[in-house]
Amino acid sequence: MLLRMMMASTDHSFLDLTDKETREKLSQWDRRTDAMAPLTDKQTDSILDIRAAAETLPIPAELPIEDLCSLTSRSLRSPFTTTVPASTEDVLLKGFQMLDLENERIETAQQFFSWFSKLQTQMDQDEGAKHRKTRDHLNCYQEQCDAILSDVNAALKHLDSLQKQYLFVSNKTGTLHEACEQLLKEQSELVDLAESIQQKLSYFNELENLNTKLNSPTLSVNSEGFIPMLSKLDDCIEYVSSHPNFKDYPVYLAKFKQCLSKAMHFMKTHTVNTMQNLTNQLTKRDPLGLANADNAFTLYYVKFRAAAPKVRTLIEQIEQRSERIPEYHQLLEEIHQCYLDQREQLLSPSITSTITDLTSQNNKDHCALVRSGCAFMVHVCQDEHQLYNEFFSKPTPRLDELLEKLCLSLYDVLRPLIIHVIHLETLSELCGILKNEMLEDHVHNNAGQLGAFDAVVKQMLEDVQERLVYRTHIYIQTDIIGYNPAPGDLAYPEKLEMMEKIAQSLKEEQMKLMAQESSFSDVQLEDANDRRASNASSIDSSRLQPSISPADLHGMWYPTVRRTLVCLSKLYRCIDRAVFQGLSQEALSACIHSLLKASDVILKNKTQVDGQLFLIKHLLIMREQIAPFHTDFAIKEISLDLKRTRDAAFKMMNPKSVPGFFRLNSHNAILEFLLEGSPEIKEHYIDSKKDVDRHLKFSCEQFIQQQTHLFVGNLEEFLTKVSALKTMAIQGGPTYNLSQQPWAQPAKINDIVMATYRVMKSKLPSTLQSMSLYLANRDTEFILFKPVRNNIQQVFQRLHALLQEEYSGEDLQIIACPSMEQINLLLSVNK
Repeated sequence: MLLRMMMASTDHSFLDLTDKETREKLSQWDRRTDAMAPLTDKQTDSILDIRAAAETLPIPAELPIEDLCSLTSRSLRSPFTTTVPASTEDVLLKGFQMLDLENERIETAQQFFSWFSKLQTQMDQDEGAKHRKTRDHLNCYQEQCDAILSDVNAALKHLDSLQKQYLFVSNKTGTLHEACEQLLKEQSELVDLAESIQQKLSYFNELENLNTKLNSPTLSVNSEGFIPMLSKLDDCIEYVSSHPNFKDYPVYLAKFKQCLSKAMHFMKTHTVNTMQNLTNQLTKRDPLGLANADNAFTLYYVKFRAAAPKVRTLIEQIEQRSERIPEYHQLLEEIHQCYLDQREQLLSPSITSTITDLTSQNNKDHCALVRSGCAFMVHVCQDEHQLYNEFFSKPTPRLDELLEKLCLSLYDVLRPLIIHVIHLETLSELCGILKNEMLEDHVHNNAGQLGAFDAVVKQMLEDVQERLVYRTHIYIQTDIIGYNPAPGDLAYPEKLEMMEKIAQSLKEEQMKLMAQESSFSDVQLEDANDRRASNASSIDSSRLQPSISPADLHGMWYPTVRRTLVCLSKLYRCIDRAVFQGLSQEALSACIHSLLKASDVILKNKTQVDGQLFLIKHLLIMREQIAPFHTDFAIKEISLDLKRTRDAAFKMMNPKSVPGFFRLNSHNAILEFLLEGSPEIKEHYIDSKKDVDRHLKFSCEQFIQQQTHLFVGNLEEFLTKVSALKTMAIQGGPTYNLSQQPWAQPAKINDIVMATYRVMKSKLPSTLQSMSLYLANRDTEFILFKPVRNNIQQVFQRLHALLQEEYSGEDLQIIACPSMEQINLLLSVNK
């Protein structure tokens, strides 16, 4: 037990000493002022952690002396250990053998302490030898490091010296480099300046070369070098013009302009000579310009087109420069003028000759003359534009001026003929040719090439329209308003009946032919019943077919109606809408006036029904025929109302009629006349279409009233007397008894009723037949006759109510008034 305690205490002392020494050595390592590798706190903690971890490592098989002592101390430290394992004993034995103590025995404490002291001394020596060895290694390393540090210091001194020398050399080199760069920069600036001067001088130096080329006798505008020379000349002029600050700017600019004038003179001379030579050649072939249509194209177009490539390139150069250089623009205009003059010189005689030939060929046919002449000018304008495009690429207004001048030659020939045309059909056809065929078809589809022709045709169209309007006014005055009808024009209803008989005979002949054809084609026999049924069906079908009234035929219309409608149809698409409205109003008013006159004549010569139905039918025709005209038939008229002027003048002439306030002096009436006596301008609209409807309505109302009075006029007079008698009784007169009145006796009433019924039965079929003859339209007849039938029914209804109220049964039998069923049956049978 004592041995264990001593070993334990010895073991703790050893551990404490070891930790202390370790810390001291570590502190000595860091305490040196010239330490080359000081430890950080982290490194120190790592060493201590490694040492603590090493204490818990397992004991290896062959343990050195340090580990043996540690193991011995650990084994002795445990007071509870009474026996030592065999493996431990072997380890201790090996340790004693290493210390040469395997034959000695520790029996006393003194022996143990001496042994322990010896063991400790040995351990210190072993441990000190290792540290000394480490120290010696470290000293060697320190010496080497000192040597290296000395070499490094020497090297640093040399580097400082080199740095100073490098800086010196670098400064000298940089200064030299900057000087070289400055010299190079000055050299490049001088080179650029020399090049700039040379470039500027090159434009001025070109003057001599240009003069030499332009003065050369072999110079040709078609040579390859002429166009580059023009480009160089343009560049020089543009450069000199853009630098007016140069010393000799005016002199060189004037010289370059002279060169440009020479060059343009050569171009103009070449182009003009080419065109004039072509004209001279063609003029020699056809000196009077009388070439026929077959070779005119060859003479006037093929030659020019063949010569176009000779000058086209040169003209393109002029056109390209014309927008930038005024001299080229002037040159281009001169070439245009020369070209157009040559074309006019060639075309003008030929066009005049052609128009003369066309006039002689179509002397009596104005429409054919206008159509052929305009077609000829259309071809001329198109050919001239195409030929112009062969020479030039930019348009000019002078071409249209030339073409308009050429077209005016046609206009000058046609205008005297147009202003002498008196027929509306011819004038309207001329308007259609100019407006539809020329303007809408040709000009609209090719407006670019036919601009000049468009202007001339529009001017010609205005002349034709003006002539048409003038002739229409005369036509309305002479042929409509001043129309004097022939006896045949007013032969109504004879002419309608005659035409109806002719139509009926033609229809019967047609039915006979159809019956014969059907009989020949029918092979099977039919019995009598089938034949009768077929005949009845054919008759019924013929009745169901709508009949065509002779009055509906265009040739059976009253002449003024036919003329008015034909005139309007001719004018509708020929003149402006506003002008058409005024003329249509005038024509329709004149036509209505002529119909009223004709209706009065027929009414006097024939019957009132014929006159009224004649007027109604023709007013219906007019309303139906003017409906397709999509225009407003209303026109505005301005009139001067002098009513205020008249009243003011009257007051001034009669001062007594003026109130006393205004009669202060004689000047008040004059002042009032000046202030209030100005005439008033009034506007009102006249609608001819509504005028037709108004006359139609009035005519229908007249017809309805006249027919009603014709059929039941006596009954209406009787009912009027009864109504007047009742009114007098109501207003306080004497009481009345209708049956006691002489004119109201049953016998008298019977006479009136029977006379009315006979008139209805006799005249109603003729009236309906006249309506069918004139109107020939079941719907129109029904609409017109319906008010008459309603009026008749209403009169008889009033009569029946009166008779039932005033008369007894015997009186009613004497009166024998037809019942409403009989009246309705009579009206329906004759419907």
